[in-house]
Amino acid sequence: MPEKGKLPQMKNKLRVLRAERQWSQGELSQRLGVSRQAINAIETEKHDPSLDLAFKMAALFEMTIEQIFEPERNASQGEKQ
Repeated sequence: MPEKGKLPQMKNKLRVLRAERQWSQGELSQRLGVSRQAINAIETEKHDPSLDLAFKMAALFEMTIEQIFEPERNASQGEKQ
């Protein structure tokens, strides 16, 4: 079970979406107005984006936030084994 008060990490398709467009992390970071390191941290799921950044990503990729990000689920969150 996740620690009390701690939200589950988000799975994302950012790396795949970026690769489909043949953008480097640097190019994507410039389009979104964040650092390349921020893109790397989000792609490797070490960090979740702010809500504002998630909306910018959705607009850039012409997708909904839900199509890009999905909460990580496990048995303690209600999935049957």
